[in-house]
Amino acid sequence: MNENIIKITNITKIFKVPEKTKEGLLSSIKLLFNRKYKIIKAVDDITLNIKKGEIRGLIGPNGAGKSTLIKMISGILYPSSGSIDVMGFTPWLHRESYVKKIGVLLGQKTQLFWDLPAIDTFSLNKQLYKIPDNKFKFNLEYFKEILQLGDVIYKPVRNLSLGERIKCELVCSMLHEPQLVYLDEPTIGLDVFARDAIRKLIKQINKDKNITFILTTHDLNDIENLCRNVTIINKGKIVYDDSIEKLKTYFSYKKIIELKFYKEIKEKNLTNFNVINYTPLTAVLEIDLYLNNLQLEINKIINTLPVKDINIDSISIEEVIKQIYKN
Repeated sequence: MNENIIKITNITKIFKVPEKTKEGLLSSIKLLFNRKYKIIKAVDDITLNIKKGEIRGLIGPNGAGKSTLIKMISGILYPSSGSIDVMGFTPWLHRESYVKKIGVLLGQKTQLFWDLPAIDTFSLNKQLYKIPDNKFKFNLEYFKEILQLGDVIYKPVRNLSLGERIKCELVCSMLHEPQLVYLDEPTIGLDVFARDAIRKLIKQINKDKNITFILTTHDLNDIENLCRNVTIINKGKIVYDDSIEKLKTYFSYKKIIELKFYKEIKEKNLTNFNVINYTPLTAVLEIDLYLNNLQLEINKIINTLPVKDINIDSISIEEVIKQIYKN
């Protein structure tokens, strides 16, 4: 059993934000002399452990507290209360020595110099992280081979495709052999083939080097393909912290019925069903198995509607997460 690489205990982060209740210049001037504040609890008493070698998904709606949590783990912010231990470091107290042990890949920001080839950025990182020559050459060859970079690293970054650039960003993040890497939207903007390739590469690097990854994304396919465990944050609190498999069964008592009709029907013909989506020739229904018998509902659908085709499926992981956010 791998040891915990991240131990977060009862952390809270409170922000004191100036509050403006009225618009206009006069209101702004008054605030200079009589400023009012509101207290925002961005992270609310979170306890979380992440094991070494894990790929952990960290998701939540905008404003849920994900970014604040990541900034505290990476040492950019410090908590209002509670403690964080990452690889034996307190991130905001041991920042200089700590950041040498971590890597970051930001899908919407680049570490590369636009007009220079990626190899120049790699050489700069070699100096910044004081990577020995033999380790630098070994790691560079490893990443060139596994990422199939070839001559790509010798071309100006501006001439690279998005997929090639993301591969080079991965090299930047891991050339110094970090034990922990933060992946923020690593596949954003990529086509379906490039996304699949990047996911396979992250899995392979994780397997080969036992690097721990924390993945934040709005693409749930990234979570399903890469992560065994997922942590869901909403309104500053952890609302789910367990395996993807258990998450899939979270609302196992609900079924989704997709229907196609051989002639158009009106929406009023579906008033006896819980309609998720409707067009004159199609409908998507949701059935709660706590309240209804599936076989009886299917019989009612077939007997009362002009059904051409029917498909029964469990509620999608995306819908499960929406329900968790809502609840």
